[in-house]
Amino acid sequence: MKSPTAGAKSSGNRIGREEALALFHSHDLFALAERAQQVRFAHNPKRIVTYNVNRNINYTNVCDAGCKFCAFYRREGDKDAYTLEEQDFIQKIEELVSVGGTEVLLQGGHHPELRLAYYEDLLRFLTERFPGVTVHGFSPPEIVHLAERVEKKSIRDILEALKAAGLRSMPGGGAEILVDSVRRKMAAAKCTAGQWLEVMEIAHALGIGTTATMMFGHIESLQDRVEHLERLRALQDRTGGFRAFIAWTFQDKNCLWEGRVKPSKGSFDYLRTLALSRIFLDNFPHVQASYVTQSLKIGQVALHFGADDLGGTMLEENVVRMAGANYCHTNEQELRALIQEAGFAPQKRDTFYRSLEESR
Repeated sequence: MKSPTAGAKSSGNRIGREEALALFHSHDLFALAERAQQVRFAHNPKRIVTYNVNRNINYTNVCDAGCKFCAFYRREGDKDAYTLEEQDFIQKIEELVSVGGTEVLLQGGHHPELRLAYYEDLLRFLTERFPGVTVHGFSPPEIVHLAERVEKKSIRDILEALKAAGLRSMPGGGAEILVDSVRRKMAAAKCTAGQWLEVMEIAHALGIGTTATMMFGHIESLQDRVEHLERLRALQDRTGGFRAFIAWTFQDKNCLWEGRVKPSKGSFDYLRTLALSRIFLDNFPHVQASYVTQSLKIGQVALHFGADDLGGTMLEENVVRMAGANYCHTNEQELRALIQEAGFAPQKRDTFYRSLEESR
């Protein structure tokens, strides 16, 4: 069963693993960009670049996954550990609505004490109090943790309950690299690649559309990046439930890997990986540029490397910022100006890539 967001078609001339690796090793960045743009315009023929006005809210920073690359998490009992209260959500979302925001990306950690009822109550409260704001919430690792370790229920049971409480969209967080040999070194307590994909497949079957992500530039190989993309493309072939793909580079500050793993900080690698992703993921309707780790200017350049979306204004972003990212916030006017300067028409969208321009 395909979700309502299905419909993305292959652009033809599908590349395989060997060709993808050859392109990764190519230093002809402009030829790669040209090919990525061909796929981009096959999916989105108009010279439109979309964006949304959003806010990331981390409902808790308590997590027992122990990811070596994460600078955000705290253990239960740490002096700066927190779980947000109802009034915190009200203040944050009212601020978002006041600037025209329509999406809250809601993520936390592997909190050992929060039960399913907490998430259900939170979703009902947010959707009733702020009907014009979409909750884009809960990554696959959170779902697996809640199902297996907290509630002892199936993934489907958890997702059905969250959907009934108001969940309409899920982010692709926690994918990192979908290769278990890499994942075991990054965070052995986190869900496997297969579990991440299982959550997404079930979500799509239930009509919950999602995004997909990749965090690269750490201990993975180029072959691992290609395998990651292969697994995403295969699932999209089956379900059509991914709306967009977003990739960003590993940030190494304030985490267990600081000083031990050399991050890929070059814009060349980012743009190369972005373009290759757009070419390989020929069944994804949208690819988003990540200015948060690369800067707004490189995000702007990425619009010529296959990206048709510039993400969101991110009124708040905590996780990547605490790991050293310096570009975690902008405003709608700046995004629109950057898009126009790059030769495209800006278009405000909602979570589901529906135009909101008529509301301007």
